[in-house]
Amino acid sequence: MTGLVSASPSQHNDAQCELSIVIAVLDEQDNLPQVCRELAEAMQQLPAAEVVFVDDGSQDQTVEVLQRLRDECLPSLRILSHDRRCGKSAALRTGITAARGRWIATIDGDGQDDPRELGSLVSLAQAQASKGRAPLVVGVRTRRKDGWSRRFATRFANGLRQKLLNDQCPDTGAPIKIFQRADFLRLPQFEGLHRFLPALFGSYGVPLVCHPVTHRPRLHGQSKYTNFNRAVVGVRDLLGVMWLRNRTHLPKSIREC
Repeated sequence: MTGLVSASPSQHNDAQCELSIVIAVLDEQDNLPQVCRELAEAMQQLPAAEVVFVDDGSQDQTVEVLQRLRDECLPSLRILSHDRRCGKSAALRTGITAARGRWIATIDGDGQDDPRELGSLVSLAQAQASKGRAPLVVGVRTRRKDGWSRRFATRFANGLRQKLLNDQCPDTGAPIKIFQRADFLRLPQFEGLHRFLPALFGSYGVPLVCHPVTHRPRLHGQSKYTNFNRAVVGVRDLLGVMWLRNRTHLPKSIREC
């Protein structure tokens, strides 16, 4: 399906939305019913929230399934649909740009993340913000439920990234993250951005908070990325992020004279 599909504006009240849960999906029709049911349950313990799904050019019935689930169990659901595949970072940018909440939460749409983890992470973010600078909170997956080859590739990539970027995050690709929308929209856009948020946010003075979360096996289907693809693209992006950080120069304070 092409074009933009979204809920009627009357279904949402901007003033009441504190948190936007943004989820980029590609061909996840079989995983969405459980993901949405768990989101509906989790939202009972969250601040006033909306859910923004961004379909990144799916070839299956992802959009139709989301429309049905909006009627069945998740009335706060908004659906944005790319007319072609643009990549996860672009899909997240679409959702976060359209989001109405001050705070953004991201999770994956394959069922490996537990939305019930969001409550504690949002509380951490709000507590840190009440004391000073609003943070980036990363849900670190302590026990990965992926195959051994993917776990090995992830450990290697994380080790290389930490050595070169020193971003102090053991799991920078973790899908569950909490941050302020305004902070994200200051970042330069490129595909792969979502894997480097701790380093990039840090360049803008955003503190990092890491918190362990559970990780589950994928419900249905397969990952959209191979280990080879991650390795080749990851090294290229890593070099780009190193360049960006080196060229980012910001003042410590600004005053109007």
